[in-house]
Amino acid sequence: MSAAPGRPQASSHRSAEHEGTPVHAVIDVEYEQPACSTQRAWARVPAEPTPSERGALKDRIRRLLRERDAVMVSHFYVHPDLQDLAEETGGLVSDSLEMARFGRDHPARTLVVSGVRFMGETAKILSPAKHVLMPDLDATCSLDLGCPAAAFGAFCDAHADRTVVVYANTSAEVKARADWVVTSSCAVDVVRALKDQGRKILWAPDKHLGHYIQRETGADMLLWNGACIVHDEFKAFELQALKDQHAGAKVLVHPESPADVVALADAVGSTSGILKAARELDARTFIVATDTGLLHKLRLLNPGKTFIEAPTAGNSATCKSCAHCPWMAMNGLVDLARVLETGAHEVHVDPALVARARVPIDRMLAFTAAQRARQAAGALVPNIGAA
Repeated sequence: MSAAPGRPQASSHRSAEHEGTPVHAVIDVEYEQPACSTQRAWARVPAEPTPSERGALKDRIRRLLRERDAVMVSHFYVHPDLQDLAEETGGLVSDSLEMARFGRDHPARTLVVSGVRFMGETAKILSPAKHVLMPDLDATCSLDLGCPAAAFGAFCDAHADRTVVVYANTSAEVKARADWVVTSSCAVDVVRALKDQGRKILWAPDKHLGHYIQRETGADMLLWNGACIVHDEFKAFELQALKDQHAGAKVLVHPESPADVVALADAVGSTSGILKAARELDARTFIVATDTGLLHKLRLLNPGKTFIEAPTAGNSATCKSCAHCPWMAMNGLVDLARVLETGAHEVHVDPALVARARVPIDRMLAFTAAQRARQAAGALVPNIGAA
């Protein structure tokens, strides 16, 4: 099984899906994907509103959130406008684990998820009675695309002796086949606990994160061969050169990055882990190897500190750091206002899938809640997710 992403390529065509909305630029995304037919994908980038349009759109969204009993849940990688607006209106900006927890526990009848498709599906799985809207349902993820449910199911069938642990960046169908769902903030701890019980692990889909977990835990892990098109492009040679230019700078790396990039890190962690390291490490300058969307929050929380984008310099790259997910970039104010007004772009998940996919997600949430409370997690029950 192989899913070796390449570099997003800007196309020359443009699209306007909805009459009366700003024209969108369309990005073609090409990458090797032998596991499935999606060797080519695309992303539609919203037109940037003018300052006056931006203010009017934000006021309209604030009003609609109140009228629709809705709350915003935004990922750290989306546009700063969507991050700021979520927090200004009582919503959340966070990583995928906290997004899932917040959406489940918030009393609002409608959740507006600014992120990518698997995040909206996870919100719907945990809150099936709520309306879950997204600015653009076509906002996907290379890890999700690279792990098609049928091929993954066959992979699991061929290794039925292993406990199936999947990353949150997967479809509802793949989650329904898993024993555990994890995010990058809890994956090491979950796999370590399973290893201590003598479990052998089948991991999907990110190979770099899987190798990192394997190194950290010593677990017996069989890995699906997928990668994130953003993190896979960070280059150790270029990162070392940038470190040499900034003596004393600390390097913060997301574990979806290649091993030689991780080896140069002063701190390795999820988005929330990177934020914590930036706050606690004794440095004024940081080089950050993750999606550039996180820089907005890093700079807001750490005034007086300098954050430099880690270099990608990947195949066909036209800049030293182009590290922004083309699908996260599909989230914009215009589409957000429109879905709140019309109810369009609602996320639906087959109820039969919801029942099965919720089990490994709830297991993750219970595990992390127990960790938070410094209590022992309950017994780990195998194979429920695949029932």
